[in-house]
Parts: sequence; structure tokens; C-alpha cells
Amino acid sequence: MDFALTEQQELIRKEVAALSRNFSLDYWLEKDRKHEYPDEFVKAFAEGGWLGLMIPEAYGGAGLGVTEAAIMLHEICASGAGTSGASPIHFYCFPPEPVVRYGTEELKRRELPRIVTGETVMSFGVTEPNSGTDTSRILTRAEKKGDRWVVNGRKVWTTNAQHANRILLLTRTSNRDSAKPLKGMTLFFTEFDRTAITVREIEKLGRAAVDSNEIFIDNLEVPEENVVGTVGDGFYHLIDSLNPERIVVGIEAVGIGRAALERATQYAKEFYVERLWREVRLYKIAPISQQMALNYLSEHVLGLPRSY
Repeated sequence: MDFALTEQQELIRKEVAALSRNFSLDYWLEKDRKHEYPDEFVKAFAEGGWLGLMIPEAYGGAGLGVTEAAIMLHEICASGAGTSGASPIHFYCFPPEPVVRYGTEELKRRELPRIVTGETVMSFGVTEPNSGTDTSRILTRAEKKGDRWVVNGRKVWTTNAQHANRILLLTRTSNRDSAKPLKGMTLFFTEFDRTAITVREIEKLGRAAVDSNEIFIDNLEVPEENVVGTVGDGFYHLIDSLNPERIVVGIEAVGIGRAALERATQYAKEFYVERLWREVRLYKIAPISQQMALNYLSEHVLGLPRSY
């Protein structure tokens, strides 16, 4: 199997690396300290056409796949941006995928071009405080009323809710069936209506530049045309679209490791540690090698037979 990058993939790697490194480590440190969303960084990627990497060409995107997204996000992390830089761009690749795969043509034509240009800032509402990792036990409910749905409930760890104008929202639309617990959930892609959604930011250890939130939904009205896929099959649409995301999360971690190694290497060279490391090598072989010293100890201290 040939793991070499194609000419196009190598071009993506080089261009993303160059663009990412326009933003210094101090830029990211300031964003982290001030809990500021990296608007300038996202805008630069929007202007370069990178936000639409996985959006089909028919809606203004590049129509590329998971491999290209992985290359892009790896280079972002390797530049030193870390998750503060990767997460905002990541959100333009994977959370829109249910809309790409299962949205109606009308929904795709209305929403996907706005994702490509960066006009859309998207939040992701799945996890709930009382369901843990068992998504089948979510309690947020959508009730059909006429030509729209009315949603009530609560979500937690909702990324980007401070700035979002759209939300991908998973709700219960029928009661949990113990025989088929993952059925009966429906996915919506709709406006982040702040008259019906209250947002409370969560203080956390890392990635302070990208907010995580608890949200309270009170009679949020969602038009029928904002349903993604089939009513009742929302969980399956979500998992089918987001499973490839696991690959990218892994390569982002590799990129962060590369950035840390590069920084450590630079530190060792600014501070003369590398010279000392080179010079101390001498004492491993002079005046005699470590092996000969051990031979001497084995013979004269431990009383073992001479071995040389």
C-alpha cells in the first residue's frame, strides 16, 4: 500500500502549513488567556477557501474527503495553534456532514454555501447533563405543532454557542424504546435563536479560545424544512456522518505532538543545551567505554570471570 501524498495533498499540506504559521504562538497564547475566539484565523481560512474543504462543489466547496481534512488539521496543530486553532476549522468539516449527506436539496442550497464562506458559525447540541455517554437517554424533546417543531430541553458542552448563528441539534421526537433505544431521535439544523436559547459558558482547563457551554432551550420553534434526514433516525444520521471524525482527532493529536517537539528542540538550541548534550557524549567512551567499566566491576567487585 502506498501511503505517499498525492500532488494535490502535498500542495494542501504546504499551503495550510504556510497559512497557519502566519499566526504566532503569542497570538494563540493571547487568545487562550483572554478566552477570545480566533476570528482572524477563521477569516484567513475562509478567504483561502479552506472552510469548504469537505462541502460538495455544487454548493461552493472543494468536494474533498477525510484524508485532505486530516492533512489540513494536522498542519494547523503542527503550527502550534493546537486545539484552539484546529477546533474552529474542524467545525466547518465534520458537524455539517449530516446536512451534506441527509439534508434536503433545499436545506443544502440554503445553508452549505454560508458554511463555505464562514458566514455560518455552527454549534453542536447533542450531549446532555443527565444522559452521560448514553445518548439514547437524552431528554430534550421536539413536539410537532402544525408546520413546525417546538423544542424544549437542555444541552451541555455545546461548542461555539457564544458566537453561533446555527445549531445542529439532536432531540427526542418519540419515547425511548428499550428494544430500539437509539430510534426516535431527530436531527435539526436550524437558527440559533437567542430569544429561545439561554447560553451559560463553562469554565474549563484547555481550549479557552473556543467556548463550551450549557444551553437551556425554551420553546424553540424549528421549521419542518430544517429537519435533517428522516424523523426518528437522527442518531444514525449523526453517527454515520461523524464516525470519520475519529481519524482526524487522532491526527490532530499527532500534530500537537510535533509542535511540542519542535518547540522543545528550539528551546534546547536557544539555551545551549544541545551543545552540552553533544559534549557529554564523550564521557560515554572516554577514557574507556561504559562497557569496559562494567567489565572491570564484574571481575573485581562481583568476582566474575574475566570477559575480555
